[in-house]
Amino acid sequence: MNHAVRPSAPEPRTTRAADGMERRAFTVAEVEAMVAAGIVGADERFELIGGEMVPMSPKGARHEMVKIELNRWFQVMAPKDVSVAQETTLRLDTLNFIEPDFCVFDRALDLKKLDGSRVLLAVEVAASSLAYDLGRKIGLYAAFGVPEVWVVDAATLVTRIHRRLGAEGYADVHDHGPAERLVPVRVPGIAVTLAELGLTPARDPE
Repeated sequence: MNHAVRPSAPEPRTTRAADGMERRAFTVAEVEAMVAAGIVGADERFELIGGEMVPMSPKGARHEMVKIELNRWFQVMAPKDVSVAQETTLRLDTLNFIEPDFCVFDRALDLKKLDGSRVLLAVEVAASSLAYDLGRKIGLYAAFGVPEVWVVDAATLVTRIHRRLGAEGYADVHDHGPAERLVPVRVPGIAVTLAELGLTPARDPE
């Protein structure tokens, strides 16, 4: 008697942490399903990096103050054909999504089609997450074709601008002080000078 052989289920993707132990990698779709089912709280703040759920740093008062002033400026100055979204989920591929503090893109674009190459400008306001934002996260932005990224140090108000994608990441990386004009290549209309927003460097860290 012949028995039909049931195909085995595909092995789940795995990731490997610093301790050398393999972890089960989640896809974007799986994470979204877990949120919808209430397994993961809808208000939990994390990013999916290579299939790993990475908790985001708590927001401090300094971070929020800088972000509020930037948002006011961007919403007033943004051209009508451009959207400036706060903390929108940027789905890079099936195993990666991140949440820039600001994501600038064409207003006519369907959000479902928003990927790295269609982002006009991504802005990160960093306090305790500065090393992560300037390291692993910048690597992700480059790998998925985001053409320009700003990382604003919430304490010093120094902005590191990353441009000109190359084979090894961004070829043009420069720091700009709070009194310098920051002009995005693809959206010059939202150019900003942090000092003119009433922001000053922090005297003491949070």
